[in-house]
Order: sequence, then C-alpha cells, then structure tokens
Amino acid sequence: MGTPAPGDLTEAFERERRGLFTHAYRMLGGYHEAEDVVQDTYVRALRGWETFAGRSSVRTWLYRIATNVCLTVLDGRGRRDLAIDLGSGDSGGLWLQPLPTDPLDLVTTRESVRLAFVAGLQHLAPRQRAVLLFREVLAFSAAETAAALDMTVPAVKSALQRARARLAEVAPTRDDLLDSSSPRAKQLLAGYLAAWEASDADAFRDVLRADAAIEPVGARTSYTGREACLAFATPAMGGAGDWRLVATEANAQPAAVAWLRGELFGVAVLTVAEDGIVAITLFGDPQVAATFTTT
Repeated sequence: MGTPAPGDLTEAFERERRGLFTHAYRMLGGYHEAEDVVQDTYVRALRGWETFAGRSSVRTWLYRIATNVCLTVLDGRGRRDLAIDLGSGDSGGLWLQPLPTDPLDLVTTRESVRLAFVAGLQHLAPRQRAVLLFREVLAFSAAETAAALDMTVPAVKSALQRARARLAEVAPTRDDLLDSSSPRAKQLLAGYLAAWEASDADAFRDVLRADAAIEPVGARTSYTGREACLAFATPAMGGAGDWRLVATEANAQPAAVAWLRGELFGVAVLTVAEDGIVAITLFGDPQVAATFTTT
C-alpha cells in the first residue's frame, strides 16, 4: 500500500478545516482558542499520518484529534471567570466570545452556533459536551463517537442522556427566535443601528420587546424589561453621531460592530423575534470587535 503522502492529509484537512474550527469553538467558547486548536490538530495529524492505518475515516480521525486537544485545553484552564450568563441562572456567567459567521457557510447548522446554545454547552462536563456534539451536531453514530472518545457505546448513550437533560435546563430552545437571514431580523437590526447613531431613545424603545434584556459581558448585572434596558442604555447613548455602528453577523444572529467617537468599542449581538429584540449581548472589548473588521 505504501506510505501515505502528506499532501493527501493536507487535502483532507482543508476540507474539514472550517468544521473543525467550529467544533473547537463550540467546545471551548473562544474564537482565538479555536484557531489554536485547528493549528495544533494539523500538527498532530501530520506527525501521526504515517501510522494512521485507516481504522476510521480521516474525518473521524481528525475530529478525534481536535476533540482531544480541546479536552486538554479544558483540563488545563479549569473554571475561570466566566463572562456571560445568557439567563442560565449561573451567577458566575460563562466565558464566551462571539463567532463571526458567514451567511453562506453551509458547514454548520445555524442553531448549533447560537450564543445561548454555545453558552449552554459550557455548563456541561467536557466529555459530555464532546458526546453531545459528536452525536447531535456532527451526526456521528454512537459507535463512531465511542471510538473517537475511547468510550463504550453504553457510556456514550448515558453521557448523551445526561448532556441533553442539563442543556435543556441551561439553554432551553426558543422556537420563536429568528436568525440573521430573516427580513424581520434585518429590519430590527437596522432600527437598532439607526437609534444608536441618532442617540434616539424612543427609536431604541420601538425595537425592544417588553421583556427584552441587555447582558453586558463581564458585568455581574444584566437588565431585564424594556424600562430597565432604557434606564441602562439611554445615558450611554450620548449625543447624535457619538456612535457609529456597522451591521454584521455573529453566531448566526444579527449583530453590530460599534465605534464610540471614532474608537473601536465592541460588538452587540441581538437575539430577535418577530415582535422585537429579545436580548442584546454586549461585548465591550475592542479586541473582540477586531475579529469582525477587515481594517
């Protein structure tokens, strides 16, 4: 059969690169950490390529390597200060970065990268997290998952059952939410941008649902209810022209990159429904915002 050529691995890896990155993002909740995992996965795969005996598909093998890298990262970092709660009831919140998403990206289902789903995953034990992603997002069989994670099939089934139950507690599904491709979502995002650029609190009120929430990442307080949101946001609006916002997409949700008086400020990710904005997750970090800009 001969020694497999490194070029064959490179070709297979490039086909899976985006999927591996998104998988690592779901596992870790961090954009830059996911990038590092992808690079480490390639290096490890290249080192082991000559001994890869085809006992599984190359895809399964690559996801096995990437998941093991993620588990090592999670084991090494432990539980750090978490920066986003998203209604989970965990007073510490969850450390999470937004993911720039391409509306034309067909590698991933949009629901599987929503902020609430990815945040919910961070509440799961690392191996439970991996099992749920292998089974329900990547559509691996129980046997493939067991082989990839060095588990038995019964252990996989048990872990999946526990993961589903926990995820339902911390990240309940919402059938009424819209993704960023919806005309109504685009309309609400446009209204949000216009309100902030004009420093128009009344226009901001118009796009908020009565039970809307603002969740500033890194803060210990969130603001629930339209009036509470307005009380928090109105003083920050400043004068007309202080803010410049550009529409974007994060985690398959409408989002805006914001500049305050010419300085890059952060990213706002909107959770929207037909009757208005349900939640605004604020990442007030120029470094996070920089991942959404090309200049």
